[in-house]
Amino acid sequence: MSRIWLTGASSGIGAALAETLLQQGHQLALTARSPAPLQTLAMRYPGQVLLAPGDLTDAEQVAAIGQRIEQAWGALEQLIVNAGTCEYLEPGQFDATLVERVVRGNLYSASLTVQYALPLLRRGQRPHLVAMCSAATYLALPRAGAYGASKAAMRYLFESLRIDLTAMGIDVTLVSPGFVDTPLTRRNDFPMPMRWPAERAARYIAQRLPRRPYEIAFPLPFIVLLRLLGALPAACRLAIGRRLARPAKES
Repeated sequence: MSRIWLTGASSGIGAALAETLLQQGHQLALTARSPAPLQTLAMRYPGQVLLAPGDLTDAEQVAAIGQRIEQAWGALEQLIVNAGTCEYLEPGQFDATLVERVVRGNLYSASLTVQYALPLLRRGQRPHLVAMCSAATYLALPRAGAYGASKAAMRYLFESLRIDLTAMGIDVTLVSPGFVDTPLTRRNDFPMPMRWPAERAARYIAQRLPRRPYEIAFPLPFIVLLRLLGALPAACRLAIGRRLARPAKES
């Protein structure tokens, strides 16, 4: 069984994926800001869970987590970069601070995690790097500029890393979900077509990870639709986006 570092493990896809992987018998180092859900999993799966809570936007805390994993296991077979956040830009009220916050919560935290995990992955057997991206990167959507930009940057980062890490024997898989029922998406105030429960998404991901595909994207009809729309000329994409947009709020 593999030694896996899973971030964002306290809720949503991360919590469901942790449950699924623990049921398969893997050892998991679990990271999240909220330690209580991690402790619950540790009690339910004694001997399989390494508690590694912390803020992944804080370099010192991420370094300490990496040291904790190194002292306990010495190596990793898999890193699943799942931690992230989502906030929306309101029309007519652009907020650069919000953009910075989302980029730090998604791209920067992922970068820090990779930095401290790579030495451990190099020592593991058939190492595998997995990054939670998003289907939102296939088509620009209204209000999603900060979230989509951070996930598009993650896509580029990890596809570039796939090239660089090939010589080290580290495989890279991107995960691109559509809408999944999580605490974050429950705050959305717009329709979410083809939304999956987190448990279904976790099972789908876990079933495909052993094959180490370049990408795991779901649900398929939603992915195909977004890819087709994303391939349209810019004027057509703009027309679609305008139909989906809401009026700007008065300042």
